[in-house]
Amino acid sequence: MGSDTEVHIKRDGINALVVPGWAGQFDPDWFDPGYWGERAVPVSSGGRGSAWFVERSPEHWVLRHYRRGGLAGKLIHDRYLYAGEAHVRSFAEFRLLIQLRVLGLPVPEPVAVMYQRRRLFYSSAIIIERLHGVRPLGDVALALDKHRWREIGQVIRQFHDAGVYHADLNCFNILVGETSIHLIDFDKGELRAPLSPYRTSWKGNTVGRLKRSLNKAYGDELERQWQFFLEGYNVSTNV
Repeated sequence: MGSDTEVHIKRDGINALVVPGWAGQFDPDWFDPGYWGERAVPVSSGGRGSAWFVERSPEHWVLRHYRRGGLAGKLIHDRYLYAGEAHVRSFAEFRLLIQLRVLGLPVPEPVAVMYQRRRLFYSSAIIIERLHGVRPLGDVALALDKHRWREIGQVIRQFHDAGVYHADLNCFNILVGETSIHLIDFDKGELRAPLSPYRTSWKGNTVGRLKRSLNKAYGDELERQWQFFLEGYNVSTNV
């Protein structure tokens, strides 16, 4: 990435990438929810209790700390083995979001990201814009009609046709608005070869992961809606 999309800042023991429009006002304390006080409100749906809605009037952001899941998360929480800056997960997600926005895909705009080394390990956080008037699919799935389900399928296919791999496509990482559908949380995501067959590749696995998350949340209540999703997904966006 070039200087037209990011500014690299080293300050107060952290390494940060900031979009140029915010570089002049950047403060390392932005990544500390305690700095915001009452202006930081925990995000309730999905996640691991590591994200906050932050108000920096007139801006509204989401601050997310990277946390491990599973057994590793119980032991070392927010630390990752440092293998060089090129492998820092938060930097990779920040840069991927910029690429996806250049491609015209519906993702939130990144603001800033940081990592801080502690000997062999590092911890990370990211700030992105907060999307208004949206709710996670996992919260509204039963209220959506067949047209919205087809649109969700079309949006997922749009990402896949562009070669976008989402490592954790679950029903809480799809945000549905009255006229919009966005994907969030691209940790460990990447751009891959878009022409690989979706039924026998990572694309089919990604769709299957979404289906399992819906089944976990709703059991078999969404079988009919899922067929509408597939109707939308099975129409290629490549023309």
